[in-house]
Amino acid sequence: MTSTAATPRVLLRLAGALAAALLATAALAQGTAYVSSEKDNALTMIDMATLTVKGTVPTCKRARHVQRSADGMIWVACTDSNAADVIDPATNKSVRRIPLGDEPEAFDLSPDGKTVYVSNEDAGEASFVDAASGKVLKKVKVGDEPEGVKVSADGKRVYVTSEVASLVHVIDTATGQVVKNVKVGKRPRRMAITPDGKELWVTNELDASVTIVSTDSHDVIGTIKFEVKGARAADITPVGITMTRDGKRAFVGLGKANHVAFVDVPSRKVTHQVLVGKRAWNVALDKAEQRLWVVNGLSDDVTVVDVAGAKAIKSIPVGRVPYGVVLVE
Repeated sequence: MTSTAATPRVLLRLAGALAAALLATAALAQGTAYVSSEKDNALTMIDMATLTVKGTVPTCKRARHVQRSADGMIWVACTDSNAADVIDPATNKSVRRIPLGDEPEAFDLSPDGKTVYVSNEDAGEASFVDAASGKVLKKVKVGDEPEGVKVSADGKRVYVTSEVASLVHVIDTATGQVVKNVKVGKRPRRMAITPDGKELWVTNELDASVTIVSTDSHDVIGTIKFEVKGARAADITPVGITMTRDGKRAFVGLGKANHVAFVDVPSRKVTHQVLVGKRAWNVALDKAEQRLWVVNGLSDDVTVVDVAGAKAIKSIPVGRVPYGVVLVE
């Protein structure tokens, strides 16, 4: 007669499978995603484990670019408040406001956290702001409608895109002088620097492309053009970009094409495209680099993408006209 009781071997297999499942669950990001909203003057908080909204944090007017400082604070650039709101994720409350000049759209922080580099869109300037006092240290004239801001890892250079001039301005942070203007694609928006510091990748919103710039010579050394099946070229509008820590893969939000592109960095080839929400805007990777968070500005949601499977897991409704996302893990 055959026994229906589980044998020790079966029990071991079940225990092993359960342990593996628990480890896989534990490996998923634990923390909170904060998504800025241009219309709601708030950040939406998403539980990164359950992928559900757990509340909102009020902030200043027209919250746009958002990132985390070295001391763990969340900085939000509020264009209509001409300021940054500094929020403590431990309490989800604002701890101070820092003036950022007229129409701040994007910013970056120096490696030591002491200086905020800001693009002031209407003034056509990049401002150097003391992070503690809010005092403007320098104003640097750049091209019309500056947008993206990226500081080099050594803090010696800050790169600022000009949407109208189709330039990247290379600025010496010690002197505040523009040392070179680099011609890139039409309407450059955001940037990423490869982890080895050798290349600057610039998204060109109205050129369906990424321009690759040498950080040594500041010459253009490559271009990646995007095509999306069924999408008009005019609707392929890259903006957000991020890279893995090893520098082998980049992820680019393709705007109105409603896709995010996976790019093999060494070969500069697109390997996958994943359908997400409407106007795939800014993007962020979790620490484990298992999930990519894509902010969709016209469908008022965030799509979470499984990186290994190159497929969307879930789209989560957030505030009206979401812009940026920062992950606190």
